[in-house]
Amino acid sequence: QVQLVESGGGLVQAGGSLRLSCAASGRTFSPSAMGWFRQALGKEREFVATIRWSGSSTYYADSVKGRFTISRDAAKNTVYLQMSSLKPEDTAVYYCAATNTVFHVTDIERYGSWGQGTQVTVSS
Repeated sequence: QVQLVESGGGLVQAGGSLRLSCAASGRTFSPSAMGWFRQALGKEREFVATIRWSGSSTYYADSVKGRFTISRDAAKNTVYLQMSSLKPEDTAVYYCAATNTVFHVTDIERYGSWGQGTQVTVSS
């Protein structure tokens, strides 16, 4: 059983930065990839970024490309999302998730383990 715990959310002004963290625990934690997703009020959960656990590849939604950076520390079983140049439309609950799939790692359906989410609010 994998447990994922997000932290680092909060309130920030437009143009500001936040760093989210997601710590994973479990007897055998060895995902193929970990991702960040977000869900704004009244909207469906959407893909933000994902990283292969090997660190070999990262993928981003077009809406965050160039502003967000995903990284991981395998020794700490932790994945990060550095968010810069934040916009009000980035306001959402951010979730981290883990998958064992090798293919289609940007697809939300591929992720079976989820954290509880952390709120990010960007004021204008």
